[in-house]
Amino acid sequence: EQTEMINAVSRWVLDAALRQQRAWLDAGIELNMSVNLSARNLHDSELPNTVSQLLKASRIPANQLILEITEGIAMDSDAEACLQKLGAMGVRLSIDDFGTGYSSLAYLKRLPMEELKIDRSFVAGMDTSADDAAIVRPTIDLAHNLGLRVVAEGVENEATLEMLRDYGCDMAQGHH
Repeated sequence: EQTEMINAVSRWVLDAALRQQRAWLDAGIELNMSVNLSARNLHDSELPNTVSQLLKASRIPANQLILEITEGIAMDSDAEACLQKLGAMGVRLSIDDFGTGYSSLAYLKRLPMEELKIDRSFVAGMDTSADDAAIVRPTIDLAHNLGLRVVAEGVENEATLEMLRDYGCDMAQGHH
């Protein structure tokens, strides 16, 4: 980001990810592809056009691409127009590391997000910390009430996975 090469690097990453996804689809493996974006990417007015061109070139449906952005970026009003354009294209948007920033619920309601990823700092200890569990459960409920799919990051053991199942979490991510 400091060298201002992030847009070129992100384009390369998106291209490589979508080409790999095309190879998997051609081999009969149907998966969604998630790619993390930088804050600077969302200030690039060409990003929606770039994503559109790469999707067309790889013949990947827009709804099979998930662009992950951190909570702080999602709450940046300058990035909102870019996110709205990407969402209108059918690209799925995910808020990553939720709970570590200062989010505004108004942004969660207004932006075309489909997924919320609860940060591992809450999930990893929820089986031993009532405080972490007290954050995770209502976050899942809130996200579901907003129509968002929920991914819990940092699932490292069966006890945590079982708690997440009981809470109705949609997906788990981690080493377990």
